[in-house]
Formats: sequence, structure tokens, C-alpha cells
Amino acid sequence: MILMLAAALTISSTTAAAKELRMLSEDTLIISGLLFNEYGAYENSREVFAKLYDMTGERVYLFKEVAASLLGRTHIPESIKRLKHYDSIHPNILDVKRLLIPLYLTNQQIGEAKEEADYLLERSDKATDLDLASNPYLYSGDFKKALSLLQKAYEKSSSEQVLLRMVSIMDEYTGERKRAIQMLETHRRMHVVSSNTLFFKLLTLYVKENDVDGVLSVYKALYEKDKNDEYLERIVKAYAFKGDIDGAIDFLEKHKPVSKILYQLYKVKKAYGKALVLAQKFYNIKHDPKWLAEIAILTYEKAKDKNDKAMIAKVVSTFDKAISMGVDDSIYLNYYGYTLIDKGIDVKKGMKILKNALHQQPDNTYYLDSLAWGYYKEKECKKAYDTMQQVVAQEGLSEPEIAEHWKLIKACSKVQH
Repeated sequence: MILMLAAALTISSTTAAAKELRMLSEDTLIISGLLFNEYGAYENSREVFAKLYDMTGERVYLFKEVAASLLGRTHIPESIKRLKHYDSIHPNILDVKRLLIPLYLTNQQIGEAKEEADYLLERSDKATDLDLASNPYLYSGDFKKALSLLQKAYEKSSSEQVLLRMVSIMDEYTGERKRAIQMLETHRRMHVVSSNTLFFKLLTLYVKENDVDGVLSVYKALYEKDKNDEYLERIVKAYAFKGDIDGAIDFLEKHKPVSKILYQLYKVKKAYGKALVLAQKFYNIKHDPKWLAEIAILTYEKAKDKNDKAMIAKVVSTFDKAISMGVDDSIYLNYYGYTLIDKGIDVKKGMKILKNALHQQPDNTYYLDSLAWGYYKEKECKKAYDTMQQVVAQEGLSEPEIAEHWKLIKACSKVQH
């Protein structure tokens, strides 16, 4: 019944609609007005509450009419006129002044809005009134006056919304960004922060100030609050930007000790023992053979004696198991193939594995270097030389291993010729 009525009243203000409104009871009109408000039909809501006010003279309906006018940004001059008429009959009602201020501002009547704000300030020091009265000064560009009123409102209420308005003004208009940061930092340490908006505002200000430590501290606070992995990644990136990998590792060890980010950082720092422990944990969790390949690499990298036979045998058996379980990533194939060749374990097997890696990435110079080294080990110096020429042409001789391979392969090629 109510929804049908609401649908019927969405008709524009025709004579028929006006007649229909006159025939409805006060209770029915109230319900209709509230429904229109709920669904954002402010034009219809304004019309209903205007009718209710005209029928009853009740102030509450006039206020609802004006509120709908403001929300819909429609009939503003008419709402001002009706509210001023009420004010002339019932002067000194502060709620009228509170409504007139946004009406005047919406209608670009800044001077009139200031007059109403000053009247309100003479009679009220409530935080909400101080906040409201700051708007005409903000609109007119009197930012110091607006800030002064907002400061008083904040001191009374500790409102995050008021504080955020203040810091936006300080950042954009009064050149007080550092003070704005201090106020936000003080607030978040002394009060329970209800939303992340304050943190994001702080981040924006710290970024503008190029303050990486500030950015880092805010992301840490956000992570403590929400445990969101996105914030964890931002923390690591901030540490990386600072060049503080140890700081990132320390943070992750305390807050996310089993994480792939921490694993990568261990590898960057060549903390192969710690990385090996994590790789084993990851394999135990999902039995993904990729982690067996990682374990094989770390076992070799961690070893002090790279010629230890027991260690090499373990590396080979672990790689073989990983490949038998489906690992075919060219990175692992190249590493394993090169190890088999370089250590003289099984050069032919190593070459076969390397060719599989090159099938995936035929122009990869590191894989070609490994292949050239295999040819060298097989005494096929011409093939080694031709292959290694491609590597040197692209990579140069800055890497010691490439330079050493090129030196030996060139010597081998000369001997054969």
C-alpha cells in the first residue's frame, strides 16, 4: 500500500497531483515524505513536507522541507524565503539559523551566511555550531578564521571529521602541513581511530613531505589495526626504498614469519639457512614440487664446500624428484643443468636439461652461457665458441663467470684450430 502510494506520488507537480496531496491524511503524508527521503526522491519529499507545513504550521515539517531542498539542491531561494518568513514570526530560534547558513551558501549568498554564522556564534559555543559557522569563512577564503573556529570545535569534541577538515585547510591553503601532521599524529596516539581515513590523510601528507619514515610508521599502524597483507607489502616496499632490508626482515620475522616476501628477502641477503627452513615449510604445506627445486638450490648455495659429495648428491636427488613431479620452469632447469655440467656429474644429462630450458627461452644469454660451458666440457670448442660469442656480444665481460668462460673457451678454440 505504502509503496504504491509512493509510486503514485512520483508524478510531477501537476494539478491532479496537488489535488491528490490535499486529499491525503497527515499520517499518510508523513510516511510518504519519509519514503521519498529514503529513496533519494528529495523533490517529492520537499513537496510533501511543504504541504504538511502549510496544513499544520508545525515547525518540524518546515525543517524537513528545507532539509530535502538542501539534499536535492532544489528550490533553494523558495526555502530561504519560507524560512525567513518563519524567522520573522518566531525570532531567535537557533535551528532556523543553522538551516539558513547552508541555504545561503548553496545560493552563493556568502555575506548573509556570515551574518547568520555570527549570530549563531554569539549564542552558542557547541562544537557542531562552531563547525557549521566556519563554512561561510571557508567559502570566502578567510581560512584563518575558519581554522580558528574549527580548532575550538575540535578542542570540545575531538572529532576526527573536524580534524580532517582542519588539516585539509592547513595543507592546501595555509601552508601548515607539518603542523597538520603533528595534529594527526597526536590524535591517533591519544584516541581510538574509528576509520582508516585519518591514516590515509597522514600518508598523503607524508608522501608530499617525502618522509619515508612517516609513511612506514603509518603503514605499520594500519597493519596492526587490520592485518591486511596489502599494508604488509607497502611496509616492505618502504623499507626497500630506504635500503633497509634488515629492517624489513626484522619486521616480517615478528609479524609474518611464514611469508614468501620474507623468503625472497632471505635470498636477497643470502641468508640461505633461514630461506631453506622456510622453503621446507612451504613444501610441507602444499607439496608443490617448485619448493623442492628451491630446496635443491638453497642446499647448494648454503654449503661452504661446493664440492662436498654428499651435499651434491642431495642436490641432484632433490632436483630429480622435483622434475619427476612436474617442475619444468626454465630457471630451475638451467640451474640444475649447469650444476651437472660444472661439477662434472653428468654433462650429457645437463646438456639435455639445458636444451629444454632454451626451448622455453631461446635467447636467454645466461642459458646460452651454460650451454657453451657444456660444449666446452664436451670438448666441442667450435660450438662452445660460437655460442659464447652470442653471450659476450650482448652481456659484455663485466660478469666474472662470463669472462672466465670466454677466456677458457677462446683458448680451447685456438688449440683445436
